[in-house]
Amino acid sequence: MSAAPASRPVAVIGGGIGGLATALALRAHGLDAAVYEQAEAFAEVGAGIQITPNGARVLNALGLEDAAAAKGLPLEAVEPMDGLSGRRVARFDLGGQPGPPYRVFHRADLIDILAGAARARGVGLHLGARIAAVAPTGAFEAGPWRVPPGLTVGADGVRSRVRPVLDGPGDPVFTGQVAWRAVVEGEAPPVARIWMAPGRHVVTYPLPGGRVNIVAVQERREWTAEGWHREADPGDLRHVFRGMTGRVTGLLAKVDRCLVWGLFRHPVAGVWHRSSGDGALALAGDAAHPTLPFLAQGANLALEDAWVLARHAASGTLDAYGSERRRRVSRAIEAANANARNYHLREPARSAALMALGAIGRVAPGAFMGRLRWLYGHDVTA
Repeated sequence: MSAAPASRPVAVIGGGIGGLATALALRAHGLDAAVYEQAEAFAEVGAGIQITPNGARVLNALGLEDAAAAKGLPLEAVEPMDGLSGRRVARFDLGGQPGPPYRVFHRADLIDILAGAARARGVGLHLGARIAAVAPTGAFEAGPWRVPPGLTVGADGVRSRVRPVLDGPGDPVFTGQVAWRAVVEGEAPPVARIWMAPGRHVVTYPLPGGRVNIVAVQERREWTAEGWHREADPGDLRHVFRGMTGRVTGLLAKVDRCLVWGLFRHPVAGVWHRSSGDGALALAGDAAHPTLPFLAQGANLALEDAWVLARHAASGTLDAYGSERRRRVSRAIEAANANARNYHLREPARSAALMALGAIGRVAPGAFMGRLRWLYGHDVTA
């Protein structure tokens, strides 16, 4: 597939972080783009998001560095915590590294930054665009819009309409884990804390405006449907995590609204791009590689995809896009899966792991960043 056909802009299905970033990256590479989003407004249910240096480099390349600095909150460290006693196990500093800082955002703020930039740069933004099916040529209908063949990018998440056309139907596998999200009022130090306990863990970090983001994960046999826009009973959340340190249960006591979803593993897409007739399809973000939330890389990998896809689309080399991305995203997914196991250890492995983690924090405090240099140090815009 060569550069996008001149007959129409590149169509991006999905107006989340990945879709908007893809449209902006296409514009940055000299291609017209239009976003088709099924919702009636660009909005996010309240939750936080972590943008690590590898994702931040893409925001900077899109000219959004000042906006990100104004809306984001830099984190100083990651602190593994004993979720039962409340004791800090170790501290791994995030500062002192080359490149942009590690920041946290309210998702709605990051969407506002991306959508505002898209409007300012002439990206077509089509809301209320519900899509029933997408043809292999990239043609589709979305409400009143009839989009002819051309390059269409599926940035439409785990329930992508585009992925099955390229890869066929998939069979996600329930991980045996269920996750909750919530945001509460409160002050917290500028660190991400991982409160680990047998069979469950809670991640907390501050958000701008005096708020704290909470992600809580429990192992259990009963599965909950995928997709994290499902309202849950805060009382159930508090019940599941009873017995943890009061530093956690005190935060959970403030929750008056939360969302719950089941965590499923999906294979990384085998086909990321294919030409057909006068058009083509491509995938980006969760549509290509759904990622479990144990390494904070879902949005960051989507930002990377956006830049790499746009570069290949502009140079007429989209056939190389998937092969360039597949190994890296697979490695990140494997690392996230490993964290899921390590956060939930039971005795006696739990005590041994906490002791080892504490020793690393005392003897080699730079080991955390060193171990993740392949991830955070990568620059797809170079």
